[in-house]
Amino acid sequence: MMGRGFGPRLTARGVEFRLWAPNADRVDVVLDRPHAMQRDKDGWFKVEIEGARGGTRYRFRIDDATDVPDPASAFQPEDIQGPSEVIDHSAYPWRAAEWRGRPWHETVLLEAHVGSFTPQGTFRAMIDRLDHLVDTGVTALELMPLADFPGRRNWGYDGVLWYAPDSAYGRPEDLKALIDAAHERGLMMFLDVVYNHFGPEGNYIGQYAPPFFSDSHTPWGNGINYYVEQVRAFAIENAVYWLREYHFDGLRLDAVHAIPDQGEIPMLYELSREVGKLAAETGRHIHLVLENDDNIAAVLDPVVDPPRGQYRAQWNDDYHHAWHVALTGEKQGYYSDYAESPLNAIARALGSGFVYQGEPSEHRGGQPRGEPSDKLPPLGFVNFLQNHDQIGNRALGDRLESLTKPKAVEAALAITLLAPTIPMLFMGEEWGSQAPFPFFCDFHGELADAVRRGRRKEFAGAYEKYGDEVPDPLDESTFKSAVIDWSERDGGRGAARLALVKRLLDIRRNSIVPRLPGARFGNAEIADDGLLRARWRLGDGATLKLVANLSDHDVAFKATPDGTNLWGDDWNGMIPPWAVTWRLEES
Repeated sequence: MMGRGFGPRLTARGVEFRLWAPNADRVDVVLDRPHAMQRDKDGWFKVEIEGARGGTRYRFRIDDATDVPDPASAFQPEDIQGPSEVIDHSAYPWRAAEWRGRPWHETVLLEAHVGSFTPQGTFRAMIDRLDHLVDTGVTALELMPLADFPGRRNWGYDGVLWYAPDSAYGRPEDLKALIDAAHERGLMMFLDVVYNHFGPEGNYIGQYAPPFFSDSHTPWGNGINYYVEQVRAFAIENAVYWLREYHFDGLRLDAVHAIPDQGEIPMLYELSREVGKLAAETGRHIHLVLENDDNIAAVLDPVVDPPRGQYRAQWNDDYHHAWHVALTGEKQGYYSDYAESPLNAIARALGSGFVYQGEPSEHRGGQPRGEPSDKLPPLGFVNFLQNHDQIGNRALGDRLESLTKPKAVEAALAITLLAPTIPMLFMGEEWGSQAPFPFFCDFHGELADAVRRGRRKEFAGAYEKYGDEVPDPLDESTFKSAVIDWSERDGGRGAARLALVKRLLDIRRNSIVPRLPGARFGNAEIADDGLLRARWRLGDGATLKLVANLSDHDVAFKATPDGTNLWGDDWNGMIPPWAVTWRLEES
């Protein structure tokens, strides 16, 4: 296991403080007063301070000029500009200390943003909603990024202190209490992490360690130079840190296609190997998932446990995009790649994983995208109808519920939640929430103005059409509009939708999940009239069969497939609009 190089270390006498600052001539750690640190030949500054302990607050002073937080700070009680706080992780009394996780095939994900999941917006407040998730049939709660960001509200992708859960949500022990409570209920906990860029405010690393960054660029700022040993260690140690110190069960790595400088041995490969060592050492199920617009099938392996350089699964944007075009008719931006035949794209995703498996993408300038994925197990794909990106990266942040008819959404849910891929919901989707999830942040001054200008440029047509209805991402009211209304689930349409999702996930848990290990793609096809047929061979030899009418009109249909009825009615002669039928035929 890679040793921990970054961040303070508690010793028998106090705390050893460490900072990699190769371009600094002098570094002091400032507690009650400055303490000079000793430099080694590799640019590491170190000093042990007797009497320091958990709770001690400190900063680093660079060349007698600039005070900065620890880039590996475990907590920032006064936000990113304030002092860092030493956290004694060994002091937390874990109740679910024997928890070892759950196998990947049991995963049903729900993605959530801590700040808008409850009115309080805290880790502790989330605990009160865990029983709802278990009762619904969710087995894994995935948190959007927690790395400390500037201000009080943010999606999390502007984090600059990767090791520090943002103080807007609570203290480290509050996050541990949430994870502990989840594990006591049999819920896995996943965390979204960002290793492709740092946020635009509060990142001081370039001042004293410019080798951290490369000449390449991402859509969000300078690329990170993982050719440098210390930089690579910073990210890999961070991944292991969240899994070891906070007992997270898995990580979702954001936009890995935007990590161009990974080194001769890809950083992602080494990260997976190090996480695999932790899993083997502790006997835990630990799962790594990618967001990768390049659709690289070769990096996915949902079967090998623990991971050995590859990743369990990928968020399957293709699946979402095909459904979104089919349900809404929208064809702008990346949806243009699915506009010609969205129903065929849905069938291809159900039958072999990715839609783009090497074909040219018009949206990407005609460049080929993806690799063949039909030989992968279906468990290598996380399929969803909504997530934070696909809702929030719209001018109004409006959800699918407000864009199409409920019957069509329910058909899509019946397919997504019972298919042998890994399903994911976005918070509130289980009861059909229509609360928007617009982009929001808490920048100030010139950066705030730049964000406003950027949004107006990106969504110029929407601003022209909707005017002042387009939410200002800097206004606190925009954030407040994203807080989900839990009362919606308890009556009327919300209660009916929640009951539907519960029934589907109950069928998945009892009839499909036990058969998923060893499952393989079969085939899927759709007729011109909207009749979808698909089948998969499950691990025990049984065949899972799907027939659905993805249209607004009746479709001629000879007979319902053979096998035990899991979901839907028997249709002989005609299948109604948006009807879905699942059958299981034993081997």
